[in-house]
Amino acid sequence: MEHPQQRAGIIAGLTAYVVWGLLTIYWKQLRAFDAFELIGWRIVASAAVMAVVLTVTRRWGRLRVLRGNRALIARVAAASILLTANWTAYVYAVVHGQVLETALGYFIAPIGTVTVGVLVLHEPLRMAQRVSLVFAVASVVVLSIANGRVPWLALLIAGSWTVYGYLKKQVPLSPIESMAAESFLLTPAALALAVALSGRTGSVASSANGLELTYVLLSGLATVTPLMLFAYAAQRVPLTVIGPMQYLVPSMNFLIGWLMYHEPLSAAKVAGFAVLWAGLAVLTADTVRRSRRPSPSLAGATG
Repeated sequence: MEHPQQRAGIIAGLTAYVVWGLLTIYWKQLRAFDAFELIGWRIVASAAVMAVVLTVTRRWGRLRVLRGNRALIARVAAASILLTANWTAYVYAVVHGQVLETALGYFIAPIGTVTVGVLVLHEPLRMAQRVSLVFAVASVVVLSIANGRVPWLALLIAGSWTVYGYLKKQVPLSPIESMAAESFLLTPAALALAVALSGRTGSVASSANGLELTYVLLSGLATVTPLMLFAYAAQRVPLTVIGPMQYLVPSMNFLIGWLMYHEPLSAAKVAGFAVLWAGLAVLTADTVRRSRRPSPSLAGATG
């Protein structure tokens, strides 16, 4: 029988990933505007929301660990740049009618994590990981041929998210505190960018209607809400349960791009995605199987 806390965590985790998936529809409402301007306002709005969150939860003191720690500040700054690259590639793809490419990027990301483990952490490759890597490369090749170009946005989304996740593990802050630090570091540059672009014809400031302006102003809340839900879930749900939930976002993006926005999906593209899905199935099954295997050092241990 599930513990009430775990059940609440599962609901929070599922809600977080569903909200992340629905953000594609959210940003699509702002397709008339420049993606770089939208990211500028998103960062500023996120920083404002994070300031409120830290105040309400009395977590400002947790950021003191950054004081005078240049190495840590550098890691947070690097993470913030990667997050900006990820957001920009994602929003750019959405507003330019390439939602399917965002799905591809987030499907590839878990395999990217395996690559980081091998190249950076020098972890040995298990057979399942080798299979998933081969399938991922084959998928990109097939989709490149089908599209007539390399899916650079998908690769940027996957690569930036993978390295961002690796850097986050080097920062002794919770997801919420880390997000706050990143958004605060980015705010001056983001605000300068948004203001600089606001003078152009067709900018948010010069041409957004009331509803579009509301979407822009609430983008910070839309960004922070799923993060807080995920942070709540991560404390209460085993990784073997919450891990597979990550496929909800690209799955939703795939369906949204195909069925809602009618992006072309040829047989060759379906084949490319199918190859990738096969690799992910092998990787996920292997991860779940290994996580359920008792550790030799703990087998038979009690108390």
